[in-house]
Amino acid sequence: MTLGLKRFTFQAFSSYCEIQIYDESRINAKKLTQQLAAEIVRIEKKYSLIKRNNFLLEINQSAGNKLGIKLDTETRNLFDIAKLSFEQSLGASDVTAVKLNSIWRDHLPKHPDKDELDQLGPVIGFEKLGWRGSRLYLPPEMQIDFGSILKEYATDAAAQLAKRLNVRHGLINLGGDFAVIGPQPDEKPWTIGVANPEEKNSLLATIEVLEGGVASSGDFSSCPTIDGKRYSTLVNAKTRWLCMGLRAATVASQLCTHAGSLARTSLSLSESDGLKKLEQESFKFAAMKENGEIQGKSAEIK
Repeated sequence: MTLGLKRFTFQAFSSYCEIQIYDESRINAKKLTQQLAAEIVRIEKKYSLIKRNNFLLEINQSAGNKLGIKLDTETRNLFDIAKLSFEQSLGASDVTAVKLNSIWRDHLPKHPDKDELDQLGPVIGFEKLGWRGSRLYLPPEMQIDFGSILKEYATDAAAQLAKRLNVRHGLINLGGDFAVIGPQPDEKPWTIGVANPEEKNSLLATIEVLEGGVASSGDFSSCPTIDGKRYSTLVNAKTRWLCMGLRAATVASQLCTHAGSLARTSLSLSESDGLKKLEQESFKFAAMKENGEIQGKSAEIK
């Protein structure tokens, strides 16, 4: 029987999302896509900072509580992913930097006062989290926001569920974060496009993927300019300042969370060091330099 392609679109993480699955039965494919979408929405509801009355709110409300809060296995795994991103970026990517990001959002297009940023020391720093078995202890006034890591995690989680449901050919797109579940039925790779923000319905680059995840960091369309200098939209939690290297990067790796971590790390470095970091890894990528030039490895630049 010929495999047919079923597409299912929905909204999650304030983004357009699409799941594509090849299956012999359109009815079964529809059921599968709905199951995967439900898993994505479940994760968003549980951990999104902007959702109310969820488990992330309970975590943040536990800040300063000497009893801490007990985490389930999924939440501990999510913190482990955040820890790896923190370590890979040398502290630049930090889920505890909630108040730092808020200050920058409130001040742009100007920069905050240095004294205001320095006062954030006690409430920023993944290394300040306390652990005792499955219990987490947040310092007083510290908050957690999994941010882009959460969308990447949901992408990977949906892909893992799809494999458990015996999906062999599929593509998950959560607002530009992708999971590729095997090749297409003809064994050809899926083509992932990096959108051109300056020209509607056109691409800056394409990356072909047989299996794994693709994630982006930064802003391909625009970056803030402060005192005549162009910055990334990404805040470096270690320096407390906006990143000044690459404007954006898209990376393909085994997992979407791995790809996102590498993309964010490359933006936290200088432009030359960020490109060097991407080149040193064995993964495909496309990156935008400060002047708008696109460079990549195993990616077709348009």
